[in-house]
Amino acid sequence: MKKRILFMMAACLMLAVTGCGAAPQAPAADAPAAADNGAAGGDASGKVWKIATDTAFKPFEYKDDNGDFVGIDMDILAAVAEDQGFKYEVQVLGWDASIAACQAGQADGMIAGASITDERKESGWIFSDGYYDANQCMAVEASSDIKGFEDLEGKAVAVKTGTMSATYAESLKDQYKFDITYFEDSPTMYQAVVGGQVAAVFDDTPIMASNIKDTGIAMKLVDGTGNDPAAYGFAIFNSANQELVDMFNAGLKNIKANGKYDEIIAKYLGE
Repeated sequence: MKKRILFMMAACLMLAVTGCGAAPQAPAADAPAAADNGAAGGDASGKVWKIATDTAFKPFEYKDDNGDFVGIDMDILAAVAEDQGFKYEVQVLGWDASIAACQAGQADGMIAGASITDERKESGWIFSDGYYDANQCMAVEASSDIKGFEDLEGKAVAVKTGTMSATYAESLKDQYKFDITYFEDSPTMYQAVVGGQVAAVFDDTPIMASNIKDTGIAMKLVDGTGNDPAAYGFAIFNSANQELVDMFNAGLKNIKANGKYDEIIAKYLGE
């Protein structure tokens, strides 16, 4: 009897050591799946890149009628990520906050209709290849009799802080003797124009044209007030994230070649 008991105890010990008869363990639920869509340069490490953007810069980033965050920048980012096989999450922070988040290492990159300029490069921006050419111009309330910069003397104009349109207005301020009022986002400064708090607004031409067309806001572009166009670029602020820019460039090249880029532009701006 003792021998039988000892045998059974030894058998149980062997099962415990070898794991025989135990149910197989499931993989951890939060383990990231490796991206593998066959794209050259894809990031199969499971890293999720944090991409900051503006809150409202239609048609490049904005909320649609369903409350979804959409736009040219969002669609280009999605198409590039799919092509290159990397994962990302969008942080909707606003223009200034997006820059600050990237500089502080809280975000890896930024896509927000950012014009590629030498001044920004010198201050630490690292840009991708350009993905859209845009210029800046002036707009006024729909019934305004302002026809050019000469009519701005003594008046206030609206610009968005830290943008090319702000730089453009600042370059004209002394010559045409107008004052500048700074805003954090485009919709707020457009309402300031319509409400009469400012006489005019400087902003990116496609943004204002899209808003006037789609929302019916009582504004009009002023002919002859545009500057030379500059390209928008995806940006990082830390050279350690150069891989992200390289993937963006490679993906952008591919979606331009396969027609996806043209589809995105046509979707928001027409043929």
